[in-house]
Amino acid sequence: MNHLGDAHLRTWTLRFMALLAADTQDQLAWLGERELETEPVVEEVELLCRISEGLAERGAFEPRNLRDLQAIGRRLGEIDAACRVGLWANALATDPEWDEIRSLARQFLLTTLGDWRQPLPRPVRPHTGDH
Repeated sequence: MNHLGDAHLRTWTLRFMALLAADTQDQLAWLGERELETEPVVEEVELLCRISEGLAERGAFEPRNLRDLQAIGRRLGEIDAACRVGLWANALATDPEWDEIRSLARQFLLTTLGDWRQPLPRPVRPHTGDH
């Protein structure tokens, strides 16, 4: 892995998986007052899972990691369109699909890093334009 972009994508994937693997109450605390829609979350993770094959080919992930990411991507692809609508906080609290995704993300982190318990990414602050 010698591409700066690959290193960034690997880090972003690991951070997002840490968020997906976290307990529901930790995910909800991370979200706080942010009203993050479910659809963009699903799309972002699906994208990371799709590009993981190229990352594995370039050495950013091991083949065994790729299998775990592909399983997460497949499971996300099975989420019904109606379940992608609305706030992610509501989906995390009510849709059992997220429990399975949590389990898959934990398996990925366990395989990749040796422990699924990882620090959550720093929340992105909304741009206010008041500079």
